[in-house]
Amino acid sequence: MTSGRDRTSEIEMTTKVFVDGQEGTTGLKIFEYLSGRRDVEVLRIEETLRKDVAERRRLINASDVTFLCLPDVASRESVSLVDADNHRTVVIDASTAFRTHDDWAYGLPELMPAQRERLRTAKRIAVPGCHASAFLLAMKPLVAGDLVSADFAAHAYSITGYSGGGKKMIADYEAGGNPRLDSPRPYALGLTHKHLPEMAVRSGLKHAPVFTPIVGNFLQGLAVTTYFSPDQLSRAAKPQDVQALFTEYYANEPFVRVLPFNADSNLDDGFFDVQACNDTNRVELFVFGNDERFVTVARLDNLGKGASGAAIQCMNLAIGADEESGLVR
Repeated sequence: MTSGRDRTSEIEMTTKVFVDGQEGTTGLKIFEYLSGRRDVEVLRIEETLRKDVAERRRLINASDVTFLCLPDVASRESVSLVDADNHRTVVIDASTAFRTHDDWAYGLPELMPAQRERLRTAKRIAVPGCHASAFLLAMKPLVAGDLVSADFAAHAYSITGYSGGGKKMIADYEAGGNPRLDSPRPYALGLTHKHLPEMAVRSGLKHAPVFTPIVGNFLQGLAVTTYFSPDQLSRAAKPQDVQALFTEYYANEPFVRVLPFNADSNLDDGFFDVQACNDTNRVELFVFGNDERFVTVARLDNLGKGASGAAIQCMNLAIGADEESGLVR
């Protein structure tokens, strides 16, 4: 039987969470993550008041943590609703609005040694884009380790499930009957994808990569592949050295796995499984190739570590909870 004192302690430890934009793909997934948490009280807005500014303002300021799962313009509006004297509420934004802002902590704890500690104290956190997370986790160690210079001209592509396109794209794919959706579909071919600014700024590269994403006929899963040749490196190195650098850089990271170089076990009968990290918050890093050319591949769940899982990981750090709470490795 729980004593009155124990019940009081439990109430005091509860974190009040509001999701502004609760009907979107990211918002719904965040609710799924929170549903099993006894340390969280979810503040829900009535359906008829979803766009009511006064009610949103009330809930934002009543919360300890507010997740913004909104388009950029709406996210900026929501941030403006935080009262000037409210120094308690942590705002965690899943849009692209603040990802390159110095006054917002970038929500990728594994990015560099100081990142996790900044997230523990930040009141404004910008969750990375899914493509950007995968690109950065493979590129940042190489820049930090001086294996590639800041002038490096990166070329990469990403293949991702259709859930990253939001409700309309999900509905189009799941309706069936459209043979054009059966094949992988490259997009953003104007080479101005919205994740490019954070890919450059957060990697330490002077220029954004040449980057082409591809959507496939599967719900979730994502892999970013980046190309290298030895003469592009700042010093003599083999692909095995890159794999060793990854291993050292991420040695103590619970959600990052570095797989053996060129191992048959990395593949499914010779093919790469983009969906192998689905339903986890895990990132897996690979190096494939030979002494003449090689690629890095970063695999994650675009709905997990690429979006909602990353948001929950950031919340855990900000509220002083176990970083892995509610998440699957």
